[in-house]
Amino acid sequence: MRLPFFLSIPPAVRLFALCGCLALWPWVASGQDGVGSTGAPGAVAPATAAKPGAPRPRAQRNPDAPIRLRVVGGLGLVTQYTQFEEPFWTRDLSRLSGGRLVADIVPFDRAGVPGVEMLRLLQLGVVPFGTALMSSFSAQYPQYTAVDLPGLSADIASLRRASAAFRPYLEEALREEHGVEVLAVYVYPAQVVFCKKTLTRLDDLAGRRVRVSSPAQADFVAALGAEPVVTAFAQQRSSLESGDVDCAVTGAMSGNTLGLDTVASFLYPLPLNWGMAVFGANRAAWNALPADARTLLRTELGRLQEAVWAQAERETAQGIACNTGQASCRDGRKGAMVLVPVSERDDRRRLEVFRTSVLPKWRRRCAVNCDEIWERTIGAHSPSGSQAGPRAAAR
Repeated sequence: MRLPFFLSIPPAVRLFALCGCLALWPWVASGQDGVGSTGAPGAVAPATAAKPGAPRPRAQRNPDAPIRLRVVGGLGLVTQYTQFEEPFWTRDLSRLSGGRLVADIVPFDRAGVPGVEMLRLLQLGVVPFGTALMSSFSAQYPQYTAVDLPGLSADIASLRRASAAFRPYLEEALREEHGVEVLAVYVYPAQVVFCKKTLTRLDDLAGRRVRVSSPAQADFVAALGAEPVVTAFAQQRSSLESGDVDCAVTGAMSGNTLGLDTVASFLYPLPLNWGMAVFGANRAAWNALPADARTLLRTELGRLQEAVWAQAERETAQGIACNTGQASCRDGRKGAMVLVPVSERDDRRRLEVFRTSVLPKWRRRCAVNCDEIWERTIGAHSPSGSQAGPRAAAR
């Protein structure tokens, strides 16, 4: 499995370069607490004004000025960002708070922030509020990715049950080990398979080069005899066009947005997984906010989370409809892909691959006791080791 060049750079060098670049950006130049010079709690003077180790001088606060938050959002090309995250932070938050809270947001993939560094940047406070893709935790912190292992949840109802069982552990671990407060857990539409050549069942992936986005996805397709290839989200179409990959695993609607329906001919709609993201806050930035502001954010981000989950389910169905040119397509471009029926045999194969390959390999990758984590979270609510259920929009 080939990894992006960025990951080959030593972590300390990557972090130094990122922090240097981010310090030049207006939306983070105001300091660790993630608020600007408009007078929010904890606003600070430029770092050059203080000696190393000395207390950082605080700017005088204007009690009538709004609190300005600096936010890094998720993938900029997809609905979660364009229709939910960006409008919430740039428009709705000011209205909901009576003008007391305002925010600037930029998607991480347009701001030059590698997803694999987001958790560390949140921990340091370089990014005070941000969305981290759960797949970006896979290399360093695989224990945080159990909720969306490929083959685990064949529909969004199963995913909700897994998320409810896993979230208490995730919140505690990120708070205690990284100083990050989890405020929402988002989900992307189902991750399905786009292929250029004829596909009739899961095992037809054997011998093909398949784009994946995480080690766990790589484990799943490798168990089917395919060769996993890690490719950036925005590069999927060019990789299919050039022949670098034969198939791609990605969101049903995001594939349509990228134009994969114009270069691939077969759509296999069984969700391998869903793609999840954590929205969190640096603990110092979070605690710097007034208590009533924190209460409002928790409430409204909970509502935003529910809207994102509902949209992910709708968008999965719409992505399938649009890529295959169905009359029910409303939100995308009508394609002409062949919809591959999902058989009971393939659903059993999904479970088999999860139990015999994905879950054991995830456990082996963990540097902590993932057996114990699994058994007291998802495993406790799913004795069979997997979430079974009807397939979302797959038949």
